[in-house]
Amino acid sequence: MMKKINLKYIGLFIAAAAIVSCEVEFDNPIDEAGVYTSGEADFSNYVSVGNSLTSGYADGALYLDAQLKSFPAIMAGQMELAGGGEFIQPLVNDNAGGLLAGGVQITPNRFVLAVGADGSPGPAVYTGEAPTTDITNTFTGKLNNYGVPGAKSFHLGAPGYGNIAGVATGQANPYYVRFASGAMSTVIGDAATANPSFFTLWIGNNDILSFATSGGVGVDQTGNFDPTTYGGNDITDPNVFAGAVSQYVTALTANGAKGALVNIPDVTSIPFFTTVPVNAIPLDAATAAAVMSNPQIQQYNGGLQLAAGGGLITPEEAALRTISFVEGQNYMLMEDEDLTDLSLLGLPNLRQTNDMDLITFTSATVIGTAVGGDPTMIRGVSVPLEDQNVLTSTEQASISAAQGAYNATLEALAAANDLAFVDARTALSQVANGGVSFNGGVLTSTYASGGAFSLDGVHPTPRGYALTANFIIDAINAQYNASIPKVDIGTYRSVQTSDSVN
Repeated sequence: MMKKINLKYIGLFIAAAAIVSCEVEFDNPIDEAGVYTSGEADFSNYVSVGNSLTSGYADGALYLDAQLKSFPAIMAGQMELAGGGEFIQPLVNDNAGGLLAGGVQITPNRFVLAVGADGSPGPAVYTGEAPTTDITNTFTGKLNNYGVPGAKSFHLGAPGYGNIAGVATGQANPYYVRFASGAMSTVIGDAATANPSFFTLWIGNNDILSFATSGGVGVDQTGNFDPTTYGGNDITDPNVFAGAVSQYVTALTANGAKGALVNIPDVTSIPFFTTVPVNAIPLDAATAAAVMSNPQIQQYNGGLQLAAGGGLITPEEAALRTISFVEGQNYMLMEDEDLTDLSLLGLPNLRQTNDMDLITFTSATVIGTAVGGDPTMIRGVSVPLEDQNVLTSTEQASISAAQGAYNATLEALAAANDLAFVDARTALSQVANGGVSFNGGVLTSTYASGGAFSLDGVHPTPRGYALTANFIIDAINAQYNASIPKVDIGTYRSVQTSDSVN
């Protein structure tokens, strides 16, 4: 028989989690006055600009505890030892994570660990308290953190992105509405007006991430220079990215400020794509034989051979598309629009997943389940996974090409403007490939138990943000002959297993 999949794989990774939550301490002793210096930089007014990674977003939401441990806040605390000043963030009110607009909740609460009906722990929406952060209560006064969850590169320079009137239509961002200086202000304009003496700019992740997390349900807009025509899940044209970021660097350095540009990590190495295996269907021998005796599968496989014999497809494509279920773990049936169209022969674009594919994290809740309650209609076996469930190698290639172009732009801009260049791509690849050692263990990208990523499978935990702060500090110290001390990442928490859904 076939076993239920659901959150099984997620639960396996969580079960071994050993979680620590401690107060922040420093790697370096600080009882020697004057040992830390700013070098050629000036940290007196540090301003951070970016998206959710800059804001401290975690567990699928922006909530107070994680926001207080954003990487810029961690860095600012260390910069204080080298002449840094006060660092003010647009803090939310609570740890629920949701946002309100005029008293109506418009974004969901954060994820917490909860035990499901099958006894396995997995992510669930927190219901322990109601959110109290209303975007109509705007933040005023001095600000240092301009991280806007969901922002793409071109959004930072878009007038009206903080206009509450545009939230309902998707033309404005509720997170920016909270602290925008005016209805037609821009994120980069507000950040430049803050007159930074030093800045970090980390933008561009969402320009490919939304395409990736949607399973490639979007368009690669390379060659389209008009971002107003883009859909929410589209890949941003590299020239649009380059033009936008170049303007931001000009604005932030206009008063002579130093800073650091952070490049784009490999989004496909995060737990959102590495937790659910491509062969997630367990079958016993009898069930596998019953599946393969299905006349529709037999007709499909036979039709592929006829198509190959007639030269409509290559033998290699016929082999790729041939369906085979056996005893043990099986690859899943899926739709693939990139396959040769054989609809004239009555053959759909189906194949099974393979080792080149990546399964989206959200697919765990549907794989192996009965569609419409019909036990013969099993998602991934007799019913194919949909486009949003799988990121194919073709889609991954589009992401990789855009990422490479974005990172080349960032590195060139850093060199041209004498800014620190932070290679987050290389630094975070170490987390995904073996992990990073610290005094309390090893930080990896394994879902929940690895410690680096929060329960949304995309954003870091406070411990992951502490690691991020450290490699940015390394780049700043190297570029400006500074001596900002790093933090002990082991003293920051990872996922909290004590959280529960009430």
